Amino acid sequence: MKSQKDELLTVGKIAEQLSVPAAKVKKVIQELGIQPALKKGACSYFSKNEIAKIKKALK
Repeated sequence: MKSQKDELLTVGKIAEQLSVPAAKVKKVIQELGIQPALKKGACSYFSKNEIAKIKKALK
C-alpha cells in the first residue's frame, strides 16, 4: 500500500515528468492558484491530480 506522500510530487518531479523546465511549472502553478497538498519546510508537494491541469495549461 502506498503512503500519501508517494502520491505527492514536488515542482521538480512534475517538471521532470512533463519534460519542461521547473520554472515553467512553477509559473503555471502560480497562475492557476494551485495550492500544495502538503508543505514540508521550503518544499511544496502537489497531488498527482494537479498534473493534468498543469499539463493542459502548458500547451
